This record gives sequence, C-alpha cells and structure tokens, in this order.
Amino acid sequence: MKYMLIMRATDEAFEAFANVDFDEIIETMGRFNEEMISAGVLVAAEGLDDAEQGVVIDFSAQPPVVTDGPYGETKELFGGFWILDVASKEEAVEWAKRAPMTGPGMKTEIRRVASIDEFPQDNPWIQKERAWREATGQL
Repeated sequence: MKYMLIMRATDEAFEAFANVDFDEIIETMGRFNEEMISAGVLVAAEGLDDAEQGVVIDFSAQPPVVTDGPYGETKELFGGFWILDVASKEEAVEWAKRAPMTGPGMKTEIRRVASIDEFPQDNPWIQKERAWREATGQL
C-alpha cells in the first residue's frame, strides 16, 4: 500500500530552521531518504518551494479568485512529501516518526494513496488512465 507522508510546519517551525545551513538540511534529509531507498519503501520525495512563490485558487466565487502567497490565515504550510510503499499504515507511521528536521511546530500527516485498482475498472476514464500509466511505465 502506498502512503503519502506530508511535512507540515508552522511559521515558528520554519523560523527555528531558518539559521540551519542548507547543506546540513540536504545531508540530513538525504540520509533519511537513503534509509528508505535501502529498505525499498521510497517511491517519491519532493520538497516544496517557499509559500511566497505559490498561489491559491479559491473556487468560492465565479470566476475563481487567485491569491498570491504567503497566505495570511494559514496556520501550517506543507513543506514537502514522501510517498512510501509499505505493508501497513503502522509501518508508514514508524517511518514518519524517524523523519529528520522535526521539533515543535512540525507535523507529518499520513494519508493512504488510493490505487487505480480500487476504482471501477469498466469505467472508460479509468481505462484511459490505466493505459496512460502503462504507456509511461507507472503501472
């Protein structure tokens, strides 16, 4: 089963790491990623750009409203994610507990990634997606 581990941090948590050398951050995260690669559970991992570079599209109005970051009301921002292929949610939790660069104001949300096999296989859109995944080596 695949699980997404989503790194979330408050402004205070980001500030706590603001003075940490970037090379040290890369090395620390790299060692953790290497552990997951060696264990055969890492599918993908990405860090996200600063929230000030992002936008939010709010669909509460027509036309949708696009707002540049940072987002004034946001209490926690996603900083990056890992996708793991593990046997259970409990195993995903154990990997998340080992994540580096944690402390007060840091959280990791864990969500199962639904498999394409869980959707109706006779649906033409699912069939098209399955064909696309097969053609691109993702299945």
